[in-house]
Amino acid sequence: MHIDTLKNLAVDALEELKARDITQLDVSKLTEVTDLMLIASGTSTRHVSALAQNVVEKAKAAGLKPRGVEGGDNADWVLVDLGDVVVHIMLPEARVLYDLERLWADLPNDAGAIGESLKRFEERATMS
Repeated sequence: MHIDTLKNLAVDALEELKARDITQLDVSKLTEVTDLMLIASGTSTRHVSALAQNVVEKAKAAGLKPRGVEGGDNADWVLVDLGDVVVHIMLPEARVLYDLERLWADLPNDAGAIGESLKRFEERATMS
């Protein structure tokens, strides 16, 4: 599936259930894991879970099997891996704490510096 089609599918699924503050990050030059990250906020753990489930259902309806879902019921952060697009759905507090937008925006383009930045992120994440 073309990445723009996949992105639109995910955004539409998020908007359908009133996700807040949907942001897209092009990380294609920073990682080989995915090309695009979508980050959205939900208003409660139930809302976060429903948003993730809607993304999964819309992807399956379009003939795409998500590679994985991390998080789940009562989670403040759920990740839906659609391959070229990874969707992060978070409570606002988790979004502020992990600040993925800044993390990915601040990453340099060389592999050594990327590894160092990710190491600092992991250290920060384990402190919480």
